Amino acid sequence: MIRVNDLTKDYGSRRALHGLTFETQQGEVVGFLGPNGAGKTTTMRILTAYMPPTSGEATVAGYDVVTESLEVRKRVGYLPETVPLYTDMVVSDYLKFMADLRHLPDANERVGEALEMVGMTDRAGGYIGSLSKGMRQRIGLAQALIHRPEVLILDEPTIGLDPGQVVEVRKLIREIGKERTVLLSTHILSEAQQTCDRVLIINKGRIVVEDTPENLQARLVGAERVVLRVRGDGDGLAEKVAKIKGVQNAKAQPDGALEFQFLPGQDARPAVARAVIESGYDLLEMRPVGLSLEEIFLELTKEEQPDKKKKARREVSHA
Repeated sequence: MIRVNDLTKDYGSRRALHGLTFETQQGEVVGFLGPNGAGKTTTMRILTAYMPPTSGEATVAGYDVVTESLEVRKRVGYLPETVPLYTDMVVSDYLKFMADLRHLPDANERVGEALEMVGMTDRAGGYIGSLSKGMRQRIGLAQALIHRPEVLILDEPTIGLDPGQVVEVRKLIREIGKERTVLLSTHILSEAQQTCDRVLIINKGRIVVEDTPENLQARLVGAERVVLRVRGDGDGLAEKVAKIKGVQNAKAQPDGALEFQFLPGQDARPAVARAVIESGYDLLEMRPVGLSLEEIFLELTKEEQPDKKKKARREVSHA
């Protein structure tokens, strides 16, 4: 539904996007992650036909964002980071106004449909200014959905919400993403992990890596990390495990667990299990753990070790 090919954007002498290329499909929620200034908002503005690229191509639902921008706008719902609401308007009147701006022939029906979709039917007669931030965010989603767009682009949709509201909005996004394409910009790594089918990590205007959160965790770690738990305090166990061939970085954790790594291609779990039992401990748990999405994000966007970042990219592309 979204196709971006060699997209660049210059602001004077500064290049914000460097040959961006990616695709998204219908029924897919894609997370768009990156540090401040990485190019996320610029990309979203281009995809919503708010501004043209300097070069390259971008299509949304099969329409070019430059030469067919009106067709693109008919098919895109956009929720910016700051929701464009008129606080002195009644909820239903605001949505009716937005429907009229889009020249929708069945505006009243669309208003009811959008309110039901975001769970705000009972607030239709209330003033927007009296609503909580979470409720306003829902109204912002309703205006983005009112024309039944094929593609939904959301810029930081849960920023400033309390934990309960965050859970509700994430659930709503997942429901919407079953039928539509959703491109979701966020700084909250757990949000992408829990909401998105796939993530794109962008840094300095370039896509650093794209994959599912699960695959990123599996493919960006050079040695398999393992957590081991035994009955009792496990005193001295870290030193014994560290001597086993194929094991490295064995360390006792504050919660009493033992964490270590297997060298690539060397599964030392049988030897570790024997060592635990022979040391007189009851083995309660031994499980692999992957990198968190936050660790992956920091690894791929940090400045001080470019060689390590290139290595991570190579591992992803060749896996």
